[in-house]
Amino acid sequence: MLRILFSARVVVLHLLAIGALVVCGLLGRWQLGVFEESGGPRASVDPAPVAVATLTAPGEHMTADAVSRRVTAEGTYDASKQLLVAERDGGLWLLTALDLGDGTFVPVVRGWVATAQDPAVAAVPEGRVTVSGRLQPSEATDSVQRRTRQLPQGQVLTVSSAELINLWRDTKLRNGFVVAAEQSPAPAVAAKPVNVPPPTQSGVLTWRNLAYAAQWWIFGLFAVFMWWHFVRDALRGRAREDTPAPAPDAAPETPALPARTVP
Repeated sequence: MLRILFSARVVVLHLLAIGALVVCGLLGRWQLGVFEESGGPRASVDPAPVAVATLTAPGEHMTADAVSRRVTAEGTYDASKQLLVAERDGGLWLLTALDLGDGTFVPVVRGWVATAQDPAVAAVPEGRVTVSGRLQPSEATDSVQRRTRQLPQGQVLTVSSAELINLWRDTKLRNGFVVAAEQSPAPAVAAKPVNVPPPTQSGVLTWRNLAYAAQWWIFGLFAVFMWWHFVRDALRGRAREDTPAPAPDAAPETPALPARTVP
């Protein structure tokens, strides 16, 4: 049997079966990867910047298409309305209210600092500024965490419009906040900018690629079946050749006729 299994013709079958199995397995895994990636978030169109007042208003919920949009805001910072947002990448965010000049304010994350003693905390820009950045929705406030965690004066854990209204009283706040990427004129002491990714959209699973993956794996199983079929036939053919042919049966003897007596 080993001589048959390692004969030249059968060895070629072995190699073809292994090659087909590897190729079908890899192609099926590739199609499965395409299927998995199709469900992930994808970058969407990043529109040109617009004035922040066109996307958010006091007391109104922000629409989904406004999240992470590039915006511009012109006004003056109110240094009396500044907070530090704790537990942000091992440091703090500088959150300052920007007076838009129309009776409304928008919270602006001016940047990131490592400690509350950073010079950028006290260096609130004076005069009229133009801030460019991305608009973010109001964060949810964890009241349980606020009660169990004692923060220093002037620090918060979230950028929540509902909380800021109580902290910055008599201030007409627009919903959400702006994470600044650039500012004109540039501040004398600038904090590290906070990176905000562009808007994304959820992916759609391409079930067609999952079907392709299953087809490739079925082709691989079919190749294994055909290999087994051909090898089995080769072994059976060899077994038939090695089996001796049965001896022919002897011809039956003709019985002798009795002699006839002549009268």
